Amino acid sequence: MKNLSVTLLACLALAHLPASAQALPDPTRPPAGMERGAFDTGAVDDGPRLQSVLIARHAGGRHVAVIDGETVRLGETFKGARVARVGADEVVLVRGGERQVLRLDAPLPGMTRAAK
Repeated sequence: MKNLSVTLLACLALAHLPASAQALPDPTRPPAGMERGAFDTGAVDDGPRLQSVLIARHAGGRHVAVIDGETVRLGETFKGARVARVGADEVVLVRGGERQVLRLDAPLPGMTRAAK
């Protein structure tokens, strides 16, 4: 019983001390200098951004693209423009008589071949 009392008193005494935690680095954060913003030239592009492309290997398979976080398929519309073509590294949007070609972002320097 005496050990339990001593342990309880020690816990109560420690509970009043301020807690301090050590800040740990985010293991998923890219190394310094590899963030997208580090390579910006100051030019602002307000147009849509092609982020990903998925094309099925078999003929007649699905063609899917991710533009500004929105998944669209070949023939669907994205913000009023029809997805006319989905290529391995680009998508063609058509609005009226106007064509817009979106290309995948260039890989960042230092990315491995598999990441590209």
